[in-house]
Amino acid sequence: MTQADMTPEALDAIRSDFIEKVGLIAQTDGLPRIAGRVMALLIFDGDVVSFGDIADQLQVSRGSISSATRLLEDRGLIKRVGKPGQRQDFFRLADNPYENMLNAVAANLDRARAEIDETLVQLPESTPEIWDRVQAYAQFYEEMGQAVIRSIENLKSGRSGT
Repeated sequence: MTQADMTPEALDAIRSDFIEKVGLIAQTDGLPRIAGRVMALLIFDGDVVSFGDIADQLQVSRGSISSATRLLEDRGLIKRVGKPGQRQDFFRLADNPYENMLNAVAANLDRARAEIDETLVQLPESTPEIWDRVQAYAQFYEEMGQAVIRSIENLKSGRSGT
């Protein structure tokens, strides 16, 4: 089915499904489900959306939207914008939100590796078998961090080519 053939109802169903899917993904990643739903709404629609419209469209309380938007802003995923003559806040997807997500993942992996490295320094030389296992675990985090850094570079180069 092409976009031209798609009914507004069919597109609305796809949109609703996407919003719910991203909410569940966010929840699996330890974020509030509503934060994922807000993010999905902004991704799918691609518009600047008012605080009130987000609450209405997602059918959740303003308090939930306030908490979710603050969390997403703090993570560099959405941006709060104002409109002249409007008293309420508006939100849009941040510039480079996926790069920001990956930077947070890289920082978390680096912190984990550093914590494991502290244990390696403390291990006595008389425990090489333990050191090897702990070192392999640290190496896992190092490799994951390098993979995420490569992904960030790929995102940057993909963006610069457009």
